[in-house]
Amino acid sequence: MMVNDPLIEQFVTDLRPVRRRSLWRDALTLAVLAGVEIGAVLGFGMMRPDMPHAMHMMSFWWKAIGLLLIVGLGVASALVSLDPTRSPRQGLRWLGVTALVLFALGWLVDALQAGPEVLWLRLDPAHGMVCARKIVELALPAVLALGVIVRRGAPVDVRGTAWVTGIAGAAFGALVFALACPFDDPLYLVVWYSLACALVACSTRLVLPWLIRW
Repeated sequence: MMVNDPLIEQFVTDLRPVRRRSLWRDALTLAVLAGVEIGAVLGFGMMRPDMPHAMHMMSFWWKAIGLLLIVGLGVASALVSLDPTRSPRQGLRWLGVTALVLFALGWLVDALQAGPEVLWLRLDPAHGMVCARKIVELALPAVLALGVIVRRGAPVDVRGTAWVTGIAGAAFGALVFALACPFDDPLYLVVWYSLACALVACSTRLVLPWLIRW
């Protein structure tokens, strides 16, 4: 043992105490970030001009409440998975069930709307691509903040944690953009919002595992 003492001393010389994780501190950090980003959208006058009218529409509340549910489930699953004894897989299953229920409710809202239009006109690809790009941009701060928090944790299922992190960040970007987006057509939202969220989630799944400590 005496022979190994210098080697052990060399390994521990540069070690520093690690600050203990706090679930509430992480959640508060994300809440502050959410407040800042939403405040920026409102402060720069980006809120949709017809908001008083939109708040009386079922499709607006379907969009807002659905995204809020996904953000909440995603963030909770990501933070819980940082405990090495917990897995994000149950959270992923709940996210999948929630998404299916929301799609079904979106179909119901869509069926109740009068005046069916041509599919291509409803999708409006010119505006749809712009919306998708803005959602990705607004999701980046949330993904980066969650990534920093995840980097300090000790997840066992790093791929599952990467998925829920990407989904939560993407849904948050979509939720913030929903305050400015004038489109409430369920078909439009399902296609373009899902596309943007899928891009963010897949990118996070590919990149984040390389940054997490195994």
